[in-house]
Amino acid sequence: MTERAGSPDAASDEVRELVARARSGQARAVARLISMVENESPQLRAVMAALAPHTGNARVIGLTGSPGVGKSTCTSALVAAYRREGLRVGVLAVDPSSPFSGGALLGDRVRMNDHALDPGVYVRSMATRGHLGGLAWAVPQAVRVLDAAGCGVILIETVGVGQSEVDIAAQADTTVVLLAPGMGDGVQAAKAGILEVGDLFVVNKADRDGAGTTVRELQHMLGLGPPRAPGDWRPSVVRTVAARGEGVDELVAALAKHHGWLEEHDALAARRRRRAAGEIETIALTALRGRMAALRGDQRLGALAARVHAGELDPYAAADLLLEGLR
Repeated sequence: MTERAGSPDAASDEVRELVARARSGQARAVARLISMVENESPQLRAVMAALAPHTGNARVIGLTGSPGVGKSTCTSALVAAYRREGLRVGVLAVDPSSPFSGGALLGDRVRMNDHALDPGVYVRSMATRGHLGGLAWAVPQAVRVLDAAGCGVILIETVGVGQSEVDIAAQADTTVVLLAPGMGDGVQAAKAGILEVGDLFVVNKADRDGAGTTVRELQHMLGLGPPRAPGDWRPSVVRTVAARGEGVDELVAALAKHHGWLEEHDALAARRRRRAAGEIETIALTALRGRMAALRGDQRLGALAARVHAGELDPYAAADLLLEGLR
């Protein structure tokens, strides 16, 4: 029997073929899979099911910091370092959204031009699309795509650091916080709460005046945190001049040391389980919001609202009744 176009079997075959092509290193297949994630394709469930057996191998490194500290330059330097080790590298650069198109404002080839022709590097700009936290909601699933496509290292570069932009720690095995001299970043880091989420700290542009002061301030503030038990990870501070490649080898070594500590203390699996739990919760809440949106014109919601307005029900009891109707 010939499968009809658009049938579930035909769609499954298409997904399997697309996943196979992505795993063989075809950049266009990887791009299409990530686009399916961003656009919430009807085939997304089938895509994730096909990818699942091939994930869990990549090291995920998050880089965050205030605008202007050199995140893109540092990311590019790390890509070059890991390529010298023979690793395939994926980069997710999460950019602000265009208010007109909803797409990323900065293009991937503009930001990572040095690696544009390297088949062992895949760079993708993703738009936040209004989501707080500096990361697009689709990032966890895009990470799964790159992981299954054979990337040994995945670098996530965020929009920047603000009061609500610390959720990269939930998406990465290792979180790197970048600062620069003369930008008041030490105080800003403390205010934003990223001292608690950073596993490594990088003072970039360390050839500038005041770099030593920034390092000392940062080390002092890290020392003010809660006391650590023997064997706990102690964040280190690395100086770099990423534009010239200085300090990058030291940063790679520090990243390897943290990864080794995670494995030695069974913390890597724990972090990845928390990441999976967050992903599940996000998907479930997104589905629930969709069902709630469908109820806005429903008579049940209107009737409950009328009873709350009349004082017959409190809003919590009404919400309980509404949720019971969603089961």
